[in-house]
Amino acid sequence: MTDFEGLRALVTGGASGIGLATAGLLAARGAQVAVLDLNPEVAAPLVGFRCDVSVGAEVDEAVGAAAERLGGIDVLVNNAGIGAQGDVTANGDDEWHRVLDVNVVGMARVTRAALPHLRRSSAAAVVNTCSIAAWQGLPNRVLYSASKGAVLAMTLAMATDHLDDDIRVNCVCPGTADTPWVGRLLDAAADPAAERAALAARQPMGRLVTADEVANAIAYLASPLSSSTTGTALAVDGGMYGLRPRPRT
Repeated sequence: MTDFEGLRALVTGGASGIGLATAGLLAARGAQVAVLDLNPEVAAPLVGFRCDVSVGAEVDEAVGAAAERLGGIDVLVNNAGIGAQGDVTANGDDEWHRVLDVNVVGMARVTRAALPHLRRSSAAAVVNTCSIAAWQGLPNRVLYSASKGAVLAMTLAMATDHLDDDIRVNCVCPGTADTPWVGRLLDAAADPAAERAALAARQPMGRLVTADEVANAIAYLASPLSSSTTGTALAVDGGMYGLRPRPRT
């Protein structure tokens, strides 16, 4: 497919996992792609810029440099984020502020910096990486869930605000994905194999989501071929949101 031919895309958190899969897919489908990441080591044709999305000055500088390198921005994928575990007592105020600053305010910072460029595009699209945690009560994920619930609400509000700008705003809500971050969580578990099996079993399809599957959903929402789709939250979760199958025997 060449539906992104001639378009310029910016992907935050684009050096690994879902972000890297997305950046690579957009490039394969014709886009020029810049990656913003704390460790922006990416292979050509991707270009990388170091950026901590919790630091406003770094965001403004990196987005500006990427836009200059690409000649503009048509597609923004807000994928950078961090995780948190535990119930409501598990994380102190500093950790609450840190996670919300990256996962929520970080998206606002990057979008704000990219907005002048998106407004000049004839195919502008923003896709935010949300989570199944935004609408399902997952155990021991209170802080992370709060941040992703905010991302879902922000996506809908932004989609409304930018109708007159012809900027589409959508989000993807992955289930548990087989990414380096989840891999680190599994490595820290008392029984990594049992924990992986439990995470796979809670998704009706019986397996973890892949980064490539989430990337394909992001590309669908970002593509000019989806020009009537805005304000949508697309689940990529193995059926976890809507299906209630009988337990397997």
